[in-house]
Amino acid sequence: MTDNSLRSVTVERTGTGRFVATNPRGGTVSFGTGSGPDGDVGFTPVELLLAAIGGCTAVDVDVATSRHAEPTRFSVAVTGNKINDELGNRMTDLTVTFSVSFPDGEGAERARAIVPRAVRTSHDRLCTVSRTIEVGTPVTATVEEA
Repeated sequence: MTDNSLRSVTVERTGTGRFVATNPRGGTVSFGTGSGPDGDVGFTPVELLLAAIGGCTAVDVDVATSRHAEPTRFSVAVTGNKINDELGNRMTDLTVTFSVSFPDGEGAERARAIVPRAVRTSHDRLCTVSRTIEVGTPVTATVEEA
């Protein structure tokens, strides 16, 4: 592995059930338990996972299609079932559904024709997030002395 392959975020607790993740470029996203004393309406970690799956493939499809035509609608719905069984808490039946439309005009037919192949290519090879989940990459958790 090279330094170029390393990706990271830091997660800091900001309050009861509330956290903020920061990337090396300074970007942040707040999340938490999804319920709290302040009427928390933020994302939960599971919702962030779903967003990461949809966002990763959305980026790939957008790059492939928008060079031909700007979409009038570009929406990705990601669903799954959270279960608890003998393997513990996990998500099953993950589904990513694209709804993309283009206006009439130059490049629109080409962009429309590319969508299915772009979704398939992202799913099968390009999207790091869904590929990691499908391959089943192990996660190591450690505790550092504070």
